Amino acid sequence: MKNALGAVDTVLLLGGRSEIGLAIVERLVRDGARRVVLAARDATAGPPPVIGAAEVHLLDFDASRPETHGEVIEAAAKLVGDLDVVIPAFGVLGSQRTYDADPVAAAEAVAVNYGGHVSAGLFAARRLREQGHGTLVVLSSVAGVRVRRANFVYGSAKAGLDGFAQGLGDALHGSGARVMVVRPGFVIGRMTEGMSPAPMSSTPGQVADAVIVGLRVDAEVVWVPGRLRVFFAVMRMLPRAVWRRMPR
Repeated sequence: MKNALGAVDTVLLLGGRSEIGLAIVERLVRDGARRVVLAARDATAGPPPVIGAAEVHLLDFDASRPETHGEVIEAAAKLVGDLDVVIPAFGVLGSQRTYDADPVAAAEAVAVNYGGHVSAGLFAARRLREQGHGTLVVLSSVAGVRVRRANFVYGSAKAGLDGFAQGLGDALHGSGARVMVVRPGFVIGRMTEGMSPAPMSSTPGQVADAVIVGLRVDAEVVWVPGRLRVFFAVMRMLPRAVWRRMPR
């Protein structure tokens, strides 16, 4: 539940090593969050990191095992109480060339990038609905707004996730719980290391700053940077023959 100053108190990060996710958590703690759960693969093998003045707990979490996601979310709630913000921040980028050569790898990536978020999102939504409050922050991507042939496996998973998040938000309407969809463009970080930045790129910190603003104003969709909203309004209207010739 938000405190008297409007700040959240508890945060669950699924994908506890994510650059974007940790940047969001650090800003929430700076704004007043006191209890944090970081859930990641083999998270409990080491000591919890120091994140401001927050009380930090670690849980093991495997995005590829949806049958365990509900247990992780319930375990987080037992550790810190009601969950004010849940951030699923896991996924793999991969390359279209790799997926063309190895369709099994493509299917495994989609299982994490879409399927893992569906199970984690539904389990989180159940918890937030029962609480009667809380926000699920879904990290989508402009890659899913209109899928390019250069990364269509990754883009199609993000397109599915974006649609799922919007539908889940509609399903939660009136329950006190809500979903905020975040659509960053190219993010310069570990996941994109070695790649040439695209126009209107951002950093994990810039994405986190936009998320914090979105949480404060109860936004439903956050574009990072904001001008991508106008850009993709135009891109959606391009004839397919033109879109097909977009640079790889």
